[in-house]
Amino acid sequence: MRVWLAERLRDILYGLLVVLFWPLVAALFRLSVRGRAHLKVRGILVAPHRSYWDIPVLCAACGPFCRVAFVARTGLLRNPSFAPLVWGFATIINREEFSREDLRKMLKLDKRARLIGIFPEGTTRPGAEPKPGAVWLAERTGRPLIPVNLVPRGPYPPKRWGKLPVVFPKVEVRIGKPVTVEELGNGLPQGLSRPERYRQLAERLMVHILAQ
Repeated sequence: MRVWLAERLRDILYGLLVVLFWPLVAALFRLSVRGRAHLKVRGILVAPHRSYWDIPVLCAACGPFCRVAFVARTGLLRNPSFAPLVWGFATIINREEFSREDLRKMLKLDKRARLIGIFPEGTTRPGAEPKPGAVWLAERTGRPLIPVNLVPRGPYPPKRWGKLPVVFPKVEVRIGKPVTVEELGNGLPQGLSRPERYRQLAERLMVHILAQ
């Protein structure tokens, strides 16, 4: 009962924050959303990670009544601007030294959240290879993967003048049809090792996301 009440409180606080920040995010990025109906399932939201702006843009696109429980790496706690939100609304894992405790956290998250948010690349660094965590979690929980692409018309991340962003592009958030791990793996060669299979599935997932 206590856990249920805590989650409902998070839902309310999350919704209030989205309501407060949605007008600003929508105005700055002249935000438009396509495919919001695909969010009706219990799934894993997967998107490319180019900027820390991705998170408020995705939250605004999904709306105040559709909380996204993000999986976050421990490094974000070092940023005082993000730490309170990470503690309040994300599940924190040590990606570099993934342990049984991290595994337990992710499986526990599956029981609590309707939408889990994961950035497969795990970093905003350009050219990073996608990690298999989202595919692994989808396979373990039976949840579908919901591909989401942020399509900007202009410089993204926003151009800066000094430390302040000054040029914001128009952004369309495209939410694709949910896809299962089985569908993602259609046509993969037989006999692949477990690491190689997950590597190829993660690559296919990123291709699928960017095709939206």
